Amino acid sequence: MTWFKSIGTTEAIFIGLFLAAYLAYIFRLATIAKRLQTSYRPLLLKVLLRTLAFALIIFSLMGPSFGETTKEVKSEGKDIYIAVDLSQSMNAQDVEPSRLSKIKFELNNIVQAFSSDRIGLIIFSSEAFIQCPLTYDQSAINLFISTLKTELVPNAGTDFSAPLNIAMEKLDLAAEGPITQQKSKIILMISDGEDFGDETDKAAKKVVDTGVKLFALGVGTEKGAKIPEGRSFKRDRNGQEVITKLNSESLRKLAADTGGNYFEINQDQNDVKRLIRAINEVEGEVRDTRQIDASANKFYYFLGAAILLLILDALIRRKTLRL
Repeated sequence: MTWFKSIGTTEAIFIGLFLAAYLAYIFRLATIAKRLQTSYRPLLLKVLLRTLAFALIIFSLMGPSFGETTKEVKSEGKDIYIAVDLSQSMNAQDVEPSRLSKIKFELNNIVQAFSSDRIGLIIFSSEAFIQCPLTYDQSAINLFISTLKTELVPNAGTDFSAPLNIAMEKLDLAAEGPITQQKSKIILMISDGEDFGDETDKAAKKVVDTGVKLFALGVGTEKGAKIPEGRSFKRDRNGQEVITKLNSESLRKLAADTGGNYFEINQDQNDVKRLIRAINEVEGEVRDTRQIDASANKFYYFLGAAILLLILDALIRRKTLRL
């Protein structure tokens, strides 16, 4: 038999109070019986019943477990690559405080929601780079997230095919099971949707062929905003200030082509919680199976016996003293 907890301060206080009260009660009966020259022994049965009931209650509080069994415990997880757009348009402030700042904040919530999964970070614009490989280390991921800024990548436009190709390559290398288990591999594409790549459709087809699940998260507004550049705003070749707008159509198409889902963050909407629920619905891959010894807490046996003794005590009537 094993115990969930040992006798602690709470149990010790109850035991001490019970003993003190009952010793005082017995001493009082013995004193009165001596003065009246009568016997108090008939009450010893009730004292015994109450003592046993109290002891059983203490045992139930300690959580006795017995009946050893063996259980199989499976460890499941997913591999998630998060691709973050770091083109200059992500500095736009149509989503406060800026598109990129908002994404960095929400990424911490996303990472926290998948503590048992491996997460990697990809940054991209016209090119893509691995910022952090797949890892269980949330502290490392959050550290890389905090350092995200548009200066980390070349700013010659945005190409969705670049992060998709590099994510697929790394997920293939990280695969620990057959191709049928690729359903536990996930790519999360985060961008304002301005895709200027020519091979996005080809990359999307590869995602579909391998069974990897893709989710797209758009950030920005249809109204758009200017792009900060130094103390001013970015201008085109004609000297006009550039207005960047959320192009949700390209992200919706990418999600639809790969059988995934599209979510959005704008000034009135935040779909991050819905995104987390959707990713949670993806079946994880069994990575480890172990046999462990387990036993059930059988406190209710002791508690039930204590209740029966208390009922019996209530049914047995004894005169306090016989004259």
